[in-house]
Amino acid sequence: MREEVVEILNDDELLDAYSKAVISAAERVSPSVVYIEVQQATNKRRGNDPRGPREARGSGSGFIFTPDGFILTNSHVVHGATKIEVTVSDGSKYGAELIGDDPDTDLAVIRINAPNLVPAHLGESQQVRVGQLVLAIGNPYGFQYSVTAGVVSALGRSLRAGSGRLMDAVIQTDAALNPGNSGGPLVNSRGEVIGVNTAMILPAQGICFATSIDTAKFVASRLIRDGKVSRSYIGLAGQNVPLPRRIVRYYNLAVESGILVVSFEEQSPGQKAGLREGDIIVGFDDRPIAGIDDLHKLLTEERIGHASSLLVIRGTQKLDLTVTPEESKSRE
Repeated sequence: MREEVVEILNDDELLDAYSKAVISAAERVSPSVVYIEVQQATNKRRGNDPRGPREARGSGSGFIFTPDGFILTNSHVVHGATKIEVTVSDGSKYGAELIGDDPDTDLAVIRINAPNLVPAHLGESQQVRVGQLVLAIGNPYGFQYSVTAGVVSALGRSLRAGSGRLMDAVIQTDAALNPGNSGGPLVNSRGEVIGVNTAMILPAQGICFATSIDTAKFVASRLIRDGKVSRSYIGLAGQNVPLPRRIVRYYNLAVESGILVVSFEEQSPGQKAGLREGDIIVGFDDRPIAGIDDLHKLLTEERIGHASSLLVIRGTQKLDLTVTPEESKSRE
């Protein structure tokens, strides 16, 4: 009889493995992280100062995602900026151009003209799991290239953007964020960017949020192409949920998850179409919908005013509804 030897790692070995994972991921991504300084016009005056409005200064983080200098960051970091300066990992500073920003997802793209840039490797939202190790890299309070570690605390959170729009499919993490971390990458143990750090809840500790990388990829591509994101909407709040396997098999659905309708805006297209709270959306305009990111990608400017089919699971029934998306009224 062959004896099997089970190796039990001691505490030192476990800590060493954890440290190696954090170090490896940080070293892979840090060259792509940048420090962003901005000047913004303000109408505020200091006392009776007759010199008129002054420039407000702010800072944040971002990361290079293409070799030719495109950088992802938060909209609230650069929105309305009159001047943007970027410091890269070797300490060099460059003026940056605002390519476009989208307050509805709190994402923005800026660009610098610099040599030898190292783009970050972007991951996939579908691979993210609750409990996995993550790193946040940024410039909190101006302390450049600070690394914090934690885990993914929850997926599919909703968070209201500064524009008033509800951002869905948000990642919750306990990797510490502070002012100045905004726009920096949330990274997995392989050094892949899985989110864009966007907010923390004060005075709570360990409750921080990042926009999913799939949403960021889509928004960035539109900002680079058009300088803005024009979109339609159907006016509902929802969350990603798995479908019962018997429902998937019975109706031969192309997806195993969908969007649970949680609430509506009054007189919204979704409400007019006959959607109800508790419905699960699994298709839009003959396209399978596995989650909120899928629906957001399809609610483009071209859909405004055009009737579209909506495939819904209500209880154990499959329903085909017709919805006419309207133009989203973004508020800055």
